[in-house]
Amino acid sequence: MKAVILAGGRGTRISEESYLKPKPMVEIGGRPILWHVMKLYSAAGINDFIICLGYRGYVIKEYFANYFLHMSNVTFDMSKNTVQVHEANAEPWRVTVLDTGENTMTGGRLKRAAPFLTDDEFCFTYGDGVSDVDIKSSIAFHRERARLVTVTAVQPPGRFGALSFADDGLARFEEKPRGDGTWVNGGFFVASTRALEYVSGDDTIWEYGPMEKLGTDNQLAAYKHSGFWHAMDTMRDKAHLEELWASEKPPWKTWDKPKGGAL
Repeated sequence: MKAVILAGGRGTRISEESYLKPKPMVEIGGRPILWHVMKLYSAAGINDFIICLGYRGYVIKEYFANYFLHMSNVTFDMSKNTVQVHEANAEPWRVTVLDTGENTMTGGRLKRAAPFLTDDEFCFTYGDGVSDVDIKSSIAFHRERARLVTVTAVQPPGRFGALSFADDGLARFEEKPRGDGTWVNGGFFVASTRALEYVSGDDTIWEYGPMEKLGTDNQLAAYKHSGFWHAMDTMRDKAHLEELWASEKPPWKTWDKPKGGAL
């Protein structure tokens, strides 16, 4: 099974980091957040990726072209013009990078990946959010519901602390509660290639026309995930994720957890 990752955005709200590189290459714990997203899928047994590039896409190409060196101890002998790799560490990944246009919308990027999707089912997500969602369970849910698309629904935490009041006027304070109870699009989709027929071209925004039409046609299912989910939209988000990564148990680091059965 393949996973498509939309990695072409500029990240204007995190421009302090993204003015020289695409948003998915902004680092958390010394690794691009794109790497973290790929590790989530790899933990679920999905190691074949299609990455849709746009803004400064060459940075992502160069990262994977030199990935083996990034992950290994290396000796460069300048006098002999040789490279010796020590204790090489790499992932079991097959990565296809596609130039999908700097100004192409999310639906258009997805549509451009269609020629590289060899099976009916595929996963796809955005290159700027992490979660401890059970990807295997979302795939099983998708197959059980037999719809063209399944979206992972999440409840993001509230940005501000909340006050609740009792009848006697006493108040309780909760720091960063679970938002207002609304379920939102958390990415981590499972889809049939037939869903791409809902995309008309490069100007199509997946989250509007296609998803709305899929819902109207009763072809959109929602897999509810009540665990951890966080998008990296701002420097505040990046700082929060860095803080979590530095903790003993980053909530999205599912690849260190015991693995379940095969898909």
